[in-house]
Amino acid sequence: MKLLINEASHEFDADPEMPLLWVLRDLLGLTGTKFGCGAAQCGACTVHVDGVAVRACITPASSVEGQAITTIEGLNGKAAEAVQEAWIRLDVPQCGYCQSGQIMSAVALLTENATPGDADIDAAMDGNLCRCNTYHRIRAGIHEAVRIMGR
Repeated sequence: MKLLINEASHEFDADPEMPLLWVLRDLLGLTGTKFGCGAAQCGACTVHVDGVAVRACITPASSVEGQAITTIEGLNGKAAEAVQEAWIRLDVPQCGYCQSGQIMSAVALLTENATPGDADIDAAMDGNLCRCNTYHRIRAGIHEAVRIMGR
């Protein structure tokens, strides 16, 4: 199997049905993508496939061959920089476990919609769970990222 991950080509032998999450974490050592529930319900494993936020825990690795996969380690660009700056500026994370998935979903949103309202944010972030309940800080962080991108 050959996958394009963070702009680098990786070839390996693996079961085609192996979830992308385990390819990233176990075979490639990209541990920024977290395991949360294994059922696409929590968002901790969110990565981008051709710019779209997907849950790596239920995505068979073979289904994303030939597509550009981006993990938190390879995230870049204007929206990514703005989200990362906003997260730091507003001290968004508490424990931090869910934050790679939160950031990946926020960047996907801002790449598609540079000026989201609260309803847009809620819809895009739906399914990204935070056990520390920092949802108000996450929403504020996305609004702050919009302001940063507008500079």
